[in-house]
Amino acid sequence: MHYSTSKDLFEDLRARFTKIVIEKRILTENVEIHAAVLTPEEAIGTPGRTDYPILEGKELMLQAQYKESCGQVFTDSPAAFSGTIQDVLAMDIVNDRHARGLFIAVMNAVLRSLSLIEGTVHCRNDGMENCSAKIAEKLAADYGTPKITQIGYQPALVACLAQKFQLRVLDLNPKNIGKKIGSITVENGTDFGPAAAWADLVLCTGSTLANGSINNFLNLDKDVIFYGTTIAGAAKLLGLKRLCFESQ
Repeated sequence: MHYSTSKDLFEDLRARFTKIVIEKRILTENVEIHAAVLTPEEAIGTPGRTDYPILEGKELMLQAQYKESCGQVFTDSPAAFSGTIQDVLAMDIVNDRHARGLFIAVMNAVLRSLSLIEGTVHCRNDGMENCSAKIAEKLAADYGTPKITQIGYQPALVACLAQKFQLRVLDLNPKNIGKKIGSITVENGTDFGPAAAWADLVLCTGSTLANGSINNFLNLDKDVIFYGTTIAGAAKLLGLKRLCFESQ
């Protein structure tokens, strides 16, 4: 799917979500959606590794609840909110990262409530290690031994992929750039072009939706697969490939 600008992407995503809530007649319902930032332990439990960005305070998880369903988003721009679906749809998700995070979390919660998506709540404890192993197995089964560029620093995933594939890892957080996991050194994600061109396959964090960089990876001339809970709703509405084996 091709979008000329990030604005085009977000407006299309908003339109698709709006169509669904209008069809389900919940746009103007007086439904309260409560969004709050989770602590690291609430978000991912106590995994064996201690180098996940959320445990180091480098990103936060925002959770929205709609009826009995929860939707989450990893974001560096959290915001507290309580209101209706219509309120969320009116937000400036193109320019305001706080609004975008709320929109994504709410969209994930609502689509989950409507049984249109699954896996909107992040795995906990050993789930990330297990999911990473399953992703590596899935990619090997489907693609053989491709060269992979991973967008986003997820240490368990890096460790698993590095055992099976030629791998490059990119991240935008200056504190992650230069980190080493085994023989892999995290590269600067602001210059993603050479690493993307090198790869046969790009494995991309769903957090690129929240930070607005996702459009960089939708126009590549190769398979792009997203991972994580953040991208759950957008992957469904935009027809994107997604892997997320241990989420709830």
